[in-house]
Amino acid sequence: MLKNKLPILILIILAVCGKSLSEEQSTFSPEDVRIIAHYKEQIEERVIASGNVEIHYKNLTLFADRIELDRESRDVYAEGNVIILMPNEVVSCKSIFFNLDTSQGELKEVVGKIQPTVFYEAEFVEREDENTYRFQKARLTSCTQPVPRWKFSCSKATFKKDDYMEMWNSVLYIKKIPVFYFPYLRYPLDKERATGLLMPRLGYTGRKGFYFTESFFWAIRRNMDATLSLDYYSTRGLGGGLEFRYLFSKGTTGQLNLYYFRFKEEPGEEAPEPAHLIRFQHNQFLPLKFTLSADVDLQSSYDFLREFDNNFKRAVVSNRRTQVYLSRAWSYYNLNMRASRFETYYASQDASIVIYHLPQVSFSSFKMKLFSPLYFSFSSSFRRYQHFNLKGKETSSQSIALSPVLNFPFTQIPWLVLNTSFASNFNYYFQSYKPYKKKVIAEPLLVTNYVFNVEIIGPTIFRIYRDDEDEPRLKHIIEPSFTYRYESPIDAERVINYRRYFRLHQFKYGITNRFLVKEGEMPREVLSLGLEQVFYVSPEDSPLNIYLVDGEIPEFSDIKGIIRFYPSTRYSIDFSGALNPYYTTLSSVRLGANLGTVRDSLFLRVSWFKSINPYREEAIWNRHQISCFVGVKIPKLSVEAQGQISYNIQERKMLYSAFNFVYHYQCIDLKADLRIFYYREKPEVQFGISFGLGNIGKTTDFLGGLGF
Repeated sequence: MLKNKLPILILIILAVCGKSLSEEQSTFSPEDVRIIAHYKEQIEERVIASGNVEIHYKNLTLFADRIELDRESRDVYAEGNVIILMPNEVVSCKSIFFNLDTSQGELKEVVGKIQPTVFYEAEFVEREDENTYRFQKARLTSCTQPVPRWKFSCSKATFKKDDYMEMWNSVLYIKKIPVFYFPYLRYPLDKERATGLLMPRLGYTGRKGFYFTESFFWAIRRNMDATLSLDYYSTRGLGGGLEFRYLFSKGTTGQLNLYYFRFKEEPGEEAPEPAHLIRFQHNQFLPLKFTLSADVDLQSSYDFLREFDNNFKRAVVSNRRTQVYLSRAWSYYNLNMRASRFETYYASQDASIVIYHLPQVSFSSFKMKLFSPLYFSFSSSFRRYQHFNLKGKETSSQSIALSPVLNFPFTQIPWLVLNTSFASNFNYYFQSYKPYKKKVIAEPLLVTNYVFNVEIIGPTIFRIYRDDEDEPRLKHIIEPSFTYRYESPIDAERVINYRRYFRLHQFKYGITNRFLVKEGEMPREVLSLGLEQVFYVSPEDSPLNIYLVDGEIPEFSDIKGIIRFYPSTRYSIDFSGALNPYYTTLSSVRLGANLGTVRDSLFLRVSWFKSINPYREEAIWNRHQISCFVGVKIPKLSVEAQGQISYNIQERKMLYSAFNFVYHYQCIDLKADLRIFYYREKPEVQFGISFGLGNIGKTTDFLGGLGF
C-alpha cells in the first residue's frame, strides 16, 4: 500500500517545495539571499548551486558557474566566470571567497573597475572591506582604451576608495613600452590635494649631464602643504629643496623655499663649497590693526644661481635682500616701519653694493580739509642706514625728517584743474661732515628748505563723434598741462649722503590726447597720446648737472612721448620714447605689445627696449634688447606649444631661448621643453620631459622654469 502511494507523496512534496520556492521569490526582501540557478541543492544552511547562478543580496549581485553559500554566515565561494556588481564597482574573476555582509574576501585572476574610474587586473586581490583592497601582481590605469595609453604594473598595491592607490615595484608603461621604474608610488584618487610622489622630470643638459628631478607632495592640512624635491645631475652633484606653504585665519599667509646643493667631487679637483638658497615671504595681521610682512631672498653663491637657476629674469640679476615691514593705517594716517638689507652684485668688478636700513620709520597723513579750499598733510620719518660701495667704503647716517604740506586745489571751472601746494622740509642729521672736508664729526646738522609747486591741467577741450543714429560713440579729449616747481637751495656739502644731491627748479609742460568709446553706459579709454618735457631753471642743481653740451649744462630734458592703445581687454600696445633735443637722437624706446591672453588659442607678448646715453660715448651705458613670448593651442590636435626668446641687439647675441610642447593624449599629458642659456659662462642646452597621468601632478622645476 505504501509502495503504491509513494509517487503521490513525491508529487505532493514537489508541489510544496515549488510553492515554497514561488513564495520565496515573490516575498523576497533585500535582507534575504536570493539564489537563481539551473540546479540548486540545500543541505541544512549550506546551499550548492550551478548553471548560470545568480545571487542577489542587498545592493550586491553575483554571477558564477558554480557557488557554495552558507546562509547563516553569508560566506560564499564562487568559481567559473565570476562577476560581481556593486555600487560604483564591477569585478570579474576566476574564483572568489567572499562574505556578503562584511564585503571581505579573496579573489583570483581578477579584472575590475572601481570608482573613480580605476581599471585593474590582478592575479590575487584581498578585499579587506568595501573601501580597502590589496592587490598582488597587478596592472592599473584610469584609461578606458582597449590598449591603455598608460598603465602601472606592480608587484603589490593597496587601494583606498576615494583616497589613494599605493604601489610597490611599479613600472610605468606608455602603450606597451616600459618607461620608468618606481620603487614606491602613491596615486591620489581624490580630486582634492593628496599626499604622494609627483611624476618625475628627466632630461639632459650640456654641462651638467643627465638630470633627474623627483618631488614628493605632502598635503599636511587643508591650510598647509609642503613639496620636497630632489635634483640629480650626473656630472655636477645632488640637490634637495623644500617648499612650504601655509594659510591661517585672519589673512596670515606665507611661503618658505629652501634649497641645498652638494657638488660632485672630480678626480684631482677640489669640489666647490655646497650652495644653498633661502626664499621666504610672510604676511600677517597683528592685534591693534598692525600688519607684518617679511621678504627674504638669499643665496650663498651668485655663480651657482647663474649656472643652475632656470628662471632667466632671476638668474641674470644678482641681488640679495632681507626686509621686514610693520605697518598700520587708520583714519587719515599711515605708520610704516622697516628693517632691511639690500645687496647688488656686479660680476665685472667682483664686488657688491650693500645698504642697510636699521631701521626706517615713516609716519604720514592723507590730505585733511582745514577749510575750503585749504587742505593739510604731512610726512615724517626716522632713518638710520649704512651704505657700502663697490670699494667697500662705508657711508652711514641717521636723521629725522618732517615735511608739512598745504594744498590749494581749485576745480570750480569744469575745463580747468589747478593744484597749488606749499611744503616745508626740516631734516635733522645726528652727524655731519666737517666744513670743507669729507670727515664725519659728531656735530648735529639741521637743514631746512621749502617747496612751492603749481600744477595746471587745461584748458581741456573735447569733441564727441556720433553714429548715423546720433548716438555718441567716440570722444576725443585734449588736455594740456603745465607744472612749476621750486625748491629753495640748501647747503648740501655737510650732509652725509651716499646719493648725489640735486634740487628741482623747473617747468614741466606737456599735452595729452585721449580717445574714449562707449561700451554700454560706461566710457572706456582705447587710445592715449602724450608729450612732455622739462626746462630746468637752475640746471647746475638739476639731474643733468654732470653732463656738458658745448661746455654748458643742458637746460632741457629729453622730450618724452607715449602711445597707449587698448582696443579690447585682450589686445594692447604700449609705446614710449624719448628724444634728446641736443643730439637729435632717440635716447630711449620701449614697446610692449600683448595680443590675447595665455588662456587663448593664440597669444603673443613682445617687449622691446633701447636706451642710449647721448652725453657719454662709451657703449657700456647703452642697452638694446628684445624679448618675445608666444603660445598656441590646437584643440583638434590636443597640442599646446609655447616659446620665449631674449636677444641682445646691442651686442648682437642671443641671451636666452625656451620652447615648451605639451601633448594631451586623452588620459596622459606629455610635456617636453628645450632651453638654451646663452648668458652662462659657456652656452648650455637643456632638454627635459615629464608626464602627467590622471590625478598625479608633474614635478616642477624647483630652481626656476621658463620664467613666464
